Amino acid sequence: MAMTSHNRKISIALLAGVATVLTMTMAACGKEGSSGTEAPQGATGQGCAPVAGEQLVVLDDDKKLQNSDNIVAAISGKAPNPAAVATATDKVAAALDTTKLIALNKAVDVDRKTPVQAAQEFATSAGLTTGLSGGSGDIKIGAADFSESAVLGELYKLALNAAGFKATVQTIGNRELYEPALERGEIHVFPEYAATLTEFLNQKANGKTAAPKASGDINTTMTALKALGQPVGLTFGTPSKATDQNAFAVTKAFADKYGVKTLSDFAAKCSGTASVLAGPAECPQRPFCQPGLKDKYNITFGSFHQADAGGPQTKTELKTGQASLGLIFSSDGSLATN
Repeated sequence: MAMTSHNRKISIALLAGVATVLTMTMAACGKEGSSGTEAPQGATGQGCAPVAGEQLVVLDDDKKLQNSDNIVAAISGKAPNPAAVATATDKVAAALDTTKLIALNKAVDVDRKTPVQAAQEFATSAGLTTGLSGGSGDIKIGAADFSESAVLGELYKLALNAAGFKATVQTIGNRELYEPALERGEIHVFPEYAATLTEFLNQKANGKTAAPKASGDINTTMTALKALGQPVGLTFGTPSKATDQNAFAVTKAFADKYGVKTLSDFAAKCSGTASVLAGPAECPQRPFCQPGLKDKYNITFGSFHQADAGGPQTKTELKTGQASLGLIFSSDGSLATN
């Protein structure tokens, strides 16, 4: 049975403060029998009413509100031949972009292929197992307990085996468990997300209130990540163009009707009272969600619909014409166009 994706990755900024989230969730429910919607203060302009449609499209985050969560291999300094590991995983990184990652997620989450099947088909079409060498010995690949990570782990396995290693994939629950295992060399390589891991290591080293080091620029983020990884014996491959990060989507019908392709387009044409934002309960208070849209793009909304973080509720709000813009994940398999 295929695993469900995206149960692992809500932005740190979105999840900060469990007590705050619980308080907001209760408040957003309103009185008994209420709709659970809120009317944000300060909406200006006419806005754009929702348009129902089955196909969703992500609006380009052209001002880089979101941090750069590109796929990147985290490699233990205790791995056999870390340089050969990096070469093999870099080949996977180079073969991927976000569109291809969406297709891989669709293969597992929608088409119900196994991660092994999806990875093998992609590796064959992309030539991932050619031209690799230099590896030997056993190597343990870690993967988190969701489908995207499982597929990436299987892609690493195919490339590392082709390089001469004897690779196995081990599923490990969460970052709090697998990152220390990487440091200890109990696992040797893990498919990671650059900005999220940067902030995990930053807070681990400098405390929960540490100033953020990740940014919307992948080069800046990788510089910070390498500096944080060095003291704990971690190195990193070349980041892929593929990202899995917070993103804002509309229906294709909405995009076509109003002529929007970027969040700047949405700001220019759709900021205002008719526009409806859908997302998790904490969205109105989190800097990468509604406040970020206001601060970075000057986008305002007439109302907010409480849904979920990139899951079926938000997508249903969009597809049924209840929301104009919704928070999803950039590599969601439902974004595939075929």
